[in-house]
Parts: sequence; structure tokens; C-alpha cells
Amino acid sequence: MKTQRVVITGLGVVASNAVGVSPFTDAIKSGKSGIQFHSNLKELKFSCQIGGIPEISQELMDTYFTALEQRGLLATGLIYGGIAGQEAWADAGLDITEEVDPDSGIIFGTGVLGVDKLREAFHRIDQKQVRRLGSTSVLQTMASGISAFLGGKLGCGNQVTTNSSACTTGTEALLMGYDRISSGKAKRMLVGSCSDSGPYVWGGFDALRILPHQYNDRPEEASKPMSESAAGFVPSSGAGAMLIESLESALEREAPIYAEVLGGCINSGGQREQGSMTAPNSSAVKSCISKALVEAGVNSEDIDLINAHLTATAMDATEVQNWSEALQKSGKNFPYINSLKSHVGHALAAAGSVELVSSILELSQGFIFPNLNCDTIHPNILKIVDKEKIPRTLLKKNLNIIAKASFGFGDVNACVILKKYSNGDNSA
Repeated sequence: MKTQRVVITGLGVVASNAVGVSPFTDAIKSGKSGIQFHSNLKELKFSCQIGGIPEISQELMDTYFTALEQRGLLATGLIYGGIAGQEAWADAGLDITEEVDPDSGIIFGTGVLGVDKLREAFHRIDQKQVRRLGSTSVLQTMASGISAFLGGKLGCGNQVTTNSSACTTGTEALLMGYDRISSGKAKRMLVGSCSDSGPYVWGGFDALRILPHQYNDRPEEASKPMSESAAGFVPSSGAGAMLIESLESALEREAPIYAEVLGGCINSGGQREQGSMTAPNSSAVKSCISKALVEAGVNSEDIDLINAHLTATAMDATEVQNWSEALQKSGKNFPYINSLKSHVGHALAAAGSVELVSSILELSQGFIFPNLNCDTIHPNILKIVDKEKIPRTLLKKNLNIIAKASFGFGDVNACVILKKYSNGDNSA
């Protein structure tokens, strides 16, 4: 079977610290936090009353949605994913035509969609008002509503589907799209993920007492990956999207190329060997990283930067240890490492895709965004990594290869290897 090289030609992002690729780039370079206090969480007696919610202007709504669509859109994840997906499509220089495009498909994931709409639907059904549910209730509450919406907006005629693997969803979507293109089953795939915002999504995590409650009066300080004082992950939301296509297709269109996807690995720890619904099986994590390198055809020495999962929990030191053992690197030989969650919190199903967008921007523009709230690094991490490899300020750095991984609820893992694209390397 013919193997196609796969490149990234379009990006879209909706994050709690910025919406749109250009503002998002500025935000992650400057260390702008997207975490804020939300009074409704206090009124609902949440312990953690902070979170990351993207600010969507009416101008953006008018740009990406018709007046009729706006009247029916209540699902925040559908709004976030709709904006990010359409931005990535336009960023790649693709037009929307009246004809179906059989060469373009969509894999756009989510965890849960339209929980606010579900609450409304349950209420109306209980009140015997089924006919008042509205014509868009199905679109807004089925998981595949986001891929179906984007498929209709863009006219994609290849595979159009939704994946769902908790925090791993976005990274998994990229690798699923990569497999489809590399095997010649599609020329282009819009991949990404989204997550709803608000109390109905975050309530279960607050009940588990895994969210920080000490920072309600200083929200920007709360998300602390790799910090000695990390107190739990800050819930967030948003969407990230990437238009990936065969190198042959990109060259034919003369499309600008952000980066190349070299390959990766998706696996599960089976909730064995200390792995559980909420904790990763370290053996599987290390295997995922090692196999991703093999699939990508690179060595551990080639990795310049790890854009890690790191959630600001007790598992951060374990994750860094797993990276060290998988790469057989430590101290000054360990790659640079950062976590976008220090900027935007943990966007759950959207985390992998938003963080992938940040990785691609770092690779294409030559910088490493800073780790925020990490002045005092956890001592167990400092035993593994030289502190200079955990940058606290923006670094301008020519990067060639980045490893991005996501490790999700249910003991599922995904790791992808991205490479800076060279204009001189055009052998499709």
C-alpha cells in the first residue's frame, strides 16, 4: 500500500486565553492566563470556583454562523468546535463549494456535547413538552453533532466521524486522520476536538476533590504543572483544529505548510499495573512514547521539546519519570518540556487538540512558550530534569522535532511526533 507523507496546512483554535490563531500565538508567547473566577460556580457552591471559558464575541458568531444557526446553537462545545474547524479550513486556503468534496473528511472529537441542552430537554420532557424541544436538540446533544455540523458546513464527502477518548481525544483524532491520509484513503482531513464549558461538565471533577480550591481569589496562579505546590487541575474548555493533508496535495495546491506529522502511537494500559480509571499504567505510557518514536523513524536524541500532558496533579512527577525512562534521557540531556495547561487549564476532551496547535506554532515559528506558576519545581522532577529544561520565560529556539502526548481518563494514551517542514524536502 502506498504511504503518503502527511503535513499540516491549517490551524484553528478557541482557547480560554485567546480565540483565533494569531491572538493565541501572542497569548502563549506572553504567558497570558485564561483562568478566571466565575461567580456562578460560587453560587452553585463549587469548591473550585475558577475555570477557563473562551470569550466569543458577536462578531465571531456572525463570521462563522448564520442567523438561523445562532438561534439554535446552545452547546458551547459545538460553538467552539465550529469556529476552530472553520478557521483551520480557511487557514489552509480551502474554499467552501456547493459540490461534495470526496477527498476531504473530518475526525473531530468531544467528550460530552450539549449538556446544557440536555438539561433543558430533560426538563421539557418531564413537563410533558416534548414538542418544544426544538429542531436542533439532536444535533446539539449527540457526540457526532460537531463532526456532522462541520461536515455540512464544509461539504466533506470522505469519512466524517467523531472520536471520544477523554483527555486523549484531540491527539487521537490527529493520528486517526494521519492513518487515513498516509494509507491513501483521503487527501485531506480536518481533525481536532472540542469540550463544553460550565458547571454541568465540571461538577463531577469538583465532587472528586481533584480541582484546586485555594485560588478562588487569585485564579491566574492556580494552574501549576510541575510545581511543588500544585493543587489539582483547573477545568477549562475550548477547541483546537488542524487541517492535515498529503504532501502531494499540499504541493499541488501550493499551500503553506506548518509542519509534518511523522507518526505516533495510540494504546491503553488496560487499567492494570497501578493503572486505573484515573491513573495511567506507566508501562503502557512508556511503550506509547517508545513506539511513537519507532513509527516516526526518529531517535530520542532527535526530540527537541516535549509538549507534555502534565495536569498539575500528583501524577506530574510520574509522567516526567515515564518520559525520562522511555527516552533514556535525564538531567541536562533531557529535552525541553512545557505544559500549556499552565496557561489555559485542562480543557478535557479539547486539551490534546489545543495543545497540538501550540506545539505546531512553536515548531513553525521557533519558540518555546513559558511554564507559568512554576517558580518552585517539584523536587522529584528536579531529580530527573535539569531546571533549565523547564523554561519559565519565553525562549526563542530553532526546533526541529516535538513530541506531543496526551494521557486520558480510562488509562488511554496517544503520542505524536511532529517535525518542522523544510521547503527543500518535497519528495511526496
